[in-house]
Amino acid sequence: MKGPILTLNAGSSSLKFALFEPGATPVAGPKGIIDETFSAPRMITKDPSGRQTSERTFPKVMPFPELVREVIGWAEDQYKTTLGAVGHRVVHGGSQFTAPQIVSDKLLADLDALVALAPLHEPHNIAPMRYLMECNPNLPQIACFDTSFHRTMPVTATRFALPLHFEEEGVRRYGFHGLSYEYIAERLRQIAPERAAGRVIAAHLGNGASLCAMKDGQSIDTSMGFSALDGLVMGTRCGTLDPGVILHFMRRYGMGAAQIESLLYNKSGLLGLSGLSPDMRNLLESKEAAAKNAVALFVFRLIREIGALAASLGGLDALIFTAGIGEHSPEIRKMTCEGLGWLGLSIDDAANARNDQRISAAGSRVDVLVVPTDEEYMIAKHVARAVGAA
Repeated sequence: MKGPILTLNAGSSSLKFALFEPGATPVAGPKGIIDETFSAPRMITKDPSGRQTSERTFPKVMPFPELVREVIGWAEDQYKTTLGAVGHRVVHGGSQFTAPQIVSDKLLADLDALVALAPLHEPHNIAPMRYLMECNPNLPQIACFDTSFHRTMPVTATRFALPLHFEEEGVRRYGFHGLSYEYIAERLRQIAPERAAGRVIAAHLGNGASLCAMKDGQSIDTSMGFSALDGLVMGTRCGTLDPGVILHFMRRYGMGAAQIESLLYNKSGLLGLSGLSPDMRNLLESKEAAAKNAVALFVFRLIREIGALAASLGGLDALIFTAGIGEHSPEIRKMTCEGLGWLGLSIDDAANARNDQRISAAGSRVDVLVVPTDEEYMIAKHVARAVGAA
């Protein structure tokens, strides 16, 4: 493959991008983000060391394809050459896509049919693919699915207690954040191979949050299920909710699907609980009782879900914290680990405060690690394999 690999990670309100030099092990280059994509777009770029190199605010709200065009122009200017391939993070691959796929008209049609399963993310994942196919049909594009990593889960971890014909129609537990967990599994084999082969829970804690139980680097259970609403309390998402609550909303308040969807995806979680912010940093700094209560519920549910996944694993050898909160919040890590003492888990407060890689205390029966995730690297690696560079 000639030319660099561009990775695109399109979220509900941001577009992350990164460049990699191709090869069996792609080499990271410059990267960036456009945030507030649908209100006041701002583009920030950084060099490979993480140093900010530029910041640009767009004068008006721009159609998403125009933002993608800005990223393509930036990318080709970095190496003064055309792109070799583009890799995309796609949140939902349904039951059929268990490995990266070459983007085609057929694939886009299949992904359009999955939008209802991930309405907050899937349309934004699809839009850059469709735009690039229209303006540059010869540019190889690879779709990488967050659900693929969980294809190894046993059927008992994927099945709902519903009539089986619903499962045949795709109503099952899928799991998400798979690219992140795939990276963590690979990285753990490098830094702690004795633990990578054992019973591990990875905690991907950010605005979206989930847990994954892994044995020998493979997913056997996870906290998210049919949709990205399930499991932990998140920035604006509710996490696990008694389905009777939905029926109550419909009967008592006359709420329709669109209203309920907006409530559960955009107005709940830390934001709904606190009435202040979806950002954990703001809540930890706040003196407001509602902020403290939101943090307390986040930690309570996190501890409870880790306990459940430890049961799925039959014990626990290592707990990994990753993503924004997991990598950068010693307070959340400390509160969580204090609630897991019954598992024989304890942390070194000084190591935790320093954000060391290993934060477990010397006598802890469970290793506790902080491992930065890198979804973009996993996308680039899949692209390199798919187009024959590996």
